[in-house]
Amino acid sequence: MREALAWRNGVVHELFVTATAADRNPELLQTAAQAGVRISDVTDKAAESLSETVTPQGLIAVVDAVPQPLDQALRGSPRLVAVLYGVSDPGNAGTVTRVADAAGADAVIFAGDTVDPHNGKCVRASTGSLFHLPIARSRDAAEVFAACRRAGLRLVAADGYAQEDLVEASVKGDLKQPTAWVFGSEAHGLPDDVVASLDTSLKVPLYGAAESLNLATAAAVCLYASASAHRTA
Repeated sequence: MREALAWRNGVVHELFVTATAADRNPELLQTAAQAGVRISDVTDKAAESLSETVTPQGLIAVVDAVPQPLDQALRGSPRLVAVLYGVSDPGNAGTVTRVADAAGADAVIFAGDTVDPHNGKCVRASTGSLFHLPIARSRDAAEVFAACRRAGLRLVAADGYAQEDLVEASVKGDLKQPTAWVFGSEAHGLPDDVVASLDTSLKVPLYGAAESLNLATAAAVCLYASASAHRTA
């Protein structure tokens, strides 16, 4: 909730609060009141009906839509962007958004048939990161890739079947380039035609017996590899 109130790209319009939550969060309510947010008292039962969680915290906010237009989210000279393509699991999408935020990414883009960033589980999994960096959403994946290229980003597919891995790319200095990492669904990865349409593909090297990494872990490795390369460029 604090992240929403501090959000620079949108506004909190109304805050519904239970008596218990009000007693626990006086400073937050004061901040909301000072920001001109309308505060409405609700019962515990009403809070349960408004929230998607089994045990709601008693604070429900009505805020502006999160996504921005593509060109706005990619304005300036972005160095690191995460693109989620066809990611249907909201927990994965929210977690990757959190990882991108932690790695210092400039934006996260939901492309194609990826889950809605407003999905309750996605919002919770992001732990506030949806409000920390620009978020864009477009069903037209081709336009997403074109917008990334217009912004000067190299499109890199995270693909477990790629010929080259992160270590090799790092040695060659390729990770120093402004990069948009494209991540596919955990179940199916990226379609072959999407991988072929991007600038290159890289895999995370697996040194042990594990067959693969889950989406969020692979995204963390890839994004931090680029972030580290950018900071030593």
